[in-house]
Amino acid sequence: MDFKEYVALNKKRVYDTICSYVPIKEPEEHYRIMRDYIDRQGNYRRPGLLLLTGQLYGAKIDDLVLPAAAQQLSEEWILMQDDIEDDSELRRGKPAAQKLYGWIHSLNATNSGHIAMWRIIKDYMLKAGPEKGNRLFEKFYDMLQYTVEGQFVENKFIHDTKDIESGSEDLYFRIVDSKTCYYTVYGPMQLGAIAAGQPDSVLAQLKEIGTAAGKAFQIVDDILDMTADESFGKQKYGDLYEGKLTLIILQTYKSADAREKAKIDAIYRKKRADKTKDEIDFLAEMVKKYGGIEYATKTANGYGDQAKALIKKYGAKMPDNEYRELLLNAVNELYNRNR
Repeated sequence: MDFKEYVALNKKRVYDTICSYVPIKEPEEHYRIMRDYIDRQGNYRRPGLLLLTGQLYGAKIDDLVLPAAAQQLSEEWILMQDDIEDDSELRRGKPAAQKLYGWIHSLNATNSGHIAMWRIIKDYMLKAGPEKGNRLFEKFYDMLQYTVEGQFVENKFIHDTKDIESGSEDLYFRIVDSKTCYYTVYGPMQLGAIAAGQPDSVLAQLKEIGTAAGKAFQIVDDILDMTADESFGKQKYGDLYEGKLTLIILQTYKSADAREKAKIDAIYRKKRADKTKDEIDFLAEMVKKYGGIEYATKTANGYGDQAKALIKKYGAKMPDNEYRELLLNAVNELYNRNR
């Protein structure tokens, strides 16, 4: 069994739990908007890592479903808000929520997802008891708080700064650390370990692994945005349309001549809706000319090598059961993917 098969094995139970907390009721239209993203059912990578890490350290699946459902539900409402903020075209191969329902109704619907998420966490705390329940709550809260802070930093650049010259790799990795490393990789793993009663020393090891793997994962995601077709589920060149900061565009801008930099600046200062296909094609041509993707690939491989070394270092300290290799392979697959 590989990680995708493991996720598929547990996906329905997590999805059904989410649906029980976000039922279709009056006003029906309101709840159907929030259920839209829930019912599209993403890859469930985050709850999969939570469940798998929890089982690795001895937790029963029954004790992991509620935190896994809260983790996935957080993704649904955060993604809907993210699509509104970026005015994204596609999500999971379908029109983004605000394209279907308008941004006002879509934004309001995310409140129901947010509220239900905390209800799930409350119910887990009652089930797990005050010590373990509060410890998981604090970790979940800290993870989401840092994620929202990272979203602010990114939005500040996209909507206010709009100036690649003011960007830096440090700023890029500040965003990645919160929105990807913590939220997507080691946060879910730590939640699973907490549900299994593991000490802070284990959480620290998972953080080391997840930080390196998360950086590689995000850089690969940026590369896929430039190279994958829309069967990937998102609009090609979406990062360029949205004006996001990536290693790809930073390397390209650094290498460009003065005339090219001026044109790149002019395009990045535009709102998404005002950017033309010719302008996006120009940016893509600059990326190709100056090896932006090659630079990003090299950097991703470096963080991937770090993750492999940490997996080797800490993997031997993990329980020797059926879940160990599955988890280590799952982390490895984060940055060795084409989707």
